[in-house]
Amino acid sequence: YVLKPTFTTQQIANLDKQAKLSRAYDGTTYLPGIVGLNNIKANDYANAVLQALSNVPPLRNYFLEEDNYKSIQRPPGDIMFLLVQRFGELMRKLWNPRNFKAHVSPHEMLQAVVLCSKKNFQITKQGDGVDFLSWFLNALHSALGGTKKKKKTIVTDVFQGSMRIFTKKLPHPDLPAEEKAQLLQNSEYQELMVESTFMYLTLDLPTAPLYKDEKEQLIIPQVPLFSILAKFNGATEKEYKTYKENFLKRFQLTRLPPYLIFCIKRFTKNNFFVEKNPTIVNFPIT
Repeated sequence: YVLKPTFTTQQIANLDKQAKLSRAYDGTTYLPGIVGLNNIKANDYANAVLQALSNVPPLRNYFLEEDNYKSIQRPPGDIMFLLVQRFGELMRKLWNPRNFKAHVSPHEMLQAVVLCSKKNFQITKQGDGVDFLSWFLNALHSALGGTKKKKKTIVTDVFQGSMRIFTKKLPHPDLPAEEKAQLLQNSEYQELMVESTFMYLTLDLPTAPLYKDEKEQLIIPQVPLFSILAKFNGATEKEYKTYKENFLKRFQLTRLPPYLIFCIKRFTKNNFFVEKNPTIVNFPIT
């Protein structure tokens, strides 16, 4: 049972109702689902994502019961389904009420990740958690038989929302005012709207202050979550620069998923090093 735990529909339904501590074989007590994942070398970025996903009830419940995805037909030689099988096994180990120890090894799961991502994500090298999350959700969705447009899976049912993206091309800032005004009449400078789906929202932080305050100490700035969510209110415009052109974009959410993932952008790369923005985001608990 330790190697291959199974769950009945009844057990799955009662998972969130019971707060009973389990006792592992080595005598330690733990709460099923709140279990550590071993860090093999540098896979903590993936562990954090896997652990977060294992606590999303509909996704967890789907993967705890193997019958839900056992009969999905895959083309011969397709290795991507390995992700689904290994993720299901890991879920069942994390939620096992009769574990050997109060931590679980994600080794087989991570080997499947290395193989299926063609070594883009490794166990021995730090990766980016957001890149991993994005790749993993999309890979899981297509391995379960989902498609971009029509065919939905548990992954899109739980995490996919939709938005409208409004884009307006801007004339080059160095042009004279008359020329700018003339260009703005052209059709290519009119606002375009596209409908798009998303699995997570990227939130931007205000830039951290460069100088110390009067008391000679750097204060860590704080920002409420609502302020950085304004990016998606349909009215806030933001300028995006590419190598050649500048665009004004605004985003309007049209449908929210049952579980919303936020990715707060803290890291910026410049020519010399990667900088981290330390701004604290105040999250409303109540």
